[in-house]
Amino acid sequence: MERQEEETEKPTKPKAKAVIVGGSVAGLSCAHALISAGWDVVVVEKSSAPPTGTPTGAGLGLGPSARKQIGAWLGRAQRLHDATLPLAVDQNNATDGEKKVSRVLTRDEGFNFRAAHWTELHGLLRKELPPSVVLWGHVFLSFSLSDNKAEVKVKTKVLKTNDTIEITGNLLVAADGCLSSIRQSFLPDLKLRYSGYCAWRGVLDFSGRENSEAILGIKRAYPDLGKCLYFDLGLGTHSVLYELLNKRLNWIWYINQPEPELKVNLLGNSVTMKVSSEMIQEMHREAEKVWLPELARIMKETKEPFINVIYDCDPLEQIFWDNVVLVGDAAHPTTPHGLRSTNMSISDAAVLGLCLKKWGLENLHSALCEYQSLRLPVISRQVLHSRQLGRIKQGLPVVGWERFDPMTSGREECLELQQRNIPFFDEAPLPEDSSI
Repeated sequence: MERQEEETEKPTKPKAKAVIVGGSVAGLSCAHALISAGWDVVVVEKSSAPPTGTPTGAGLGLGPSARKQIGAWLGRAQRLHDATLPLAVDQNNATDGEKKVSRVLTRDEGFNFRAAHWTELHGLLRKELPPSVVLWGHVFLSFSLSDNKAEVKVKTKVLKTNDTIEITGNLLVAADGCLSSIRQSFLPDLKLRYSGYCAWRGVLDFSGRENSEAILGIKRAYPDLGKCLYFDLGLGTHSVLYELLNKRLNWIWYINQPEPELKVNLLGNSVTMKVSSEMIQEMHREAEKVWLPELARIMKETKEPFINVIYDCDPLEQIFWDNVVLVGDAAHPTTPHGLRSTNMSISDAAVLGLCLKKWGLENLHSALCEYQSLRLPVISRQVLHSRQLGRIKQGLPVVGWERFDPMTSGREECLELQQRNIPFFDEAPLPEDSSI
């Protein structure tokens, strides 16, 4: 009897707690992964409410491992399947802007990705979290570590009240984007690298217009829309086209140009540039010169196109310090050509959660060491491969390559354009004694 009383009176061990700064896909993925590992989680997000649309992230492609992980977090993989369309084919075309003709360079019919809209993926992840996890309208201000490095205090400003509050946890997860202020506190001299080109982007909603001349025309020119990721390559430029769920076409057009002047304080963690009506009209005129008339028309009929300024940075040598760890674009700013940013972020979260579960709070340093040892080789090679692929497609100098001309290049060169050539395309390493 006395022994039973002693057992019932034994204090319960407090749960480990993580503070995640950033409520984008990377931050929400980390919340799921850490909750699955038995941690308490709070996500600090400066936006005042969940997003209903975003100019900085429209369409994206999800690989098999990312979909498998999201399905595990959601509890039912079918929900993600129902919110996406297949990208079963990865096709690269060469387009002659003067003759207005196009020919296939490569076609990979075993691609096995799926197309999602950023806002809808974000919503799926958010709705499966407890409502109290995400603190909307909380602006990250600073953090500090306790003397014994066992705790971290995060100071935030509540936009609604203008109050400053502190949140204490055992781990700080920096999911605050490519311009991460947390990363800057450890790497103050790190600079993003301008790629040499920017991207016009847009999503055309054609619901109710399925039989319009523009949509019938684009379906004729690109007959596998709805299951194919199309890349059109011209001389020194390329574009991307694929369909999203609910009758939407996502397109991107990369244009070589000097680095534009950006007012970072107005952009937060975004590298999106506001555009004028004059800039949009000029883009329309240039599109008619460069692309097939069907694609140029889709660009012209898209409301509110915008420009992403494309940056990455050289791979980092470390991605954690004491009990502060980087994930997502904070850990690996990357160009978009390998469809890596979201997929890497989801893998970061999954591996971090598995490492924390394996080692426990009492061995936090070992957990973060294993996370870093597993993720650094992957993200470093993927960032550099994505950089090279973008430069090849844009006709920019690449060591070991002559300037790429899609109209004259041979088969071996063209095969290098396929997405599956990216390192760790099929699977990235997981901690030993664990599986997803």
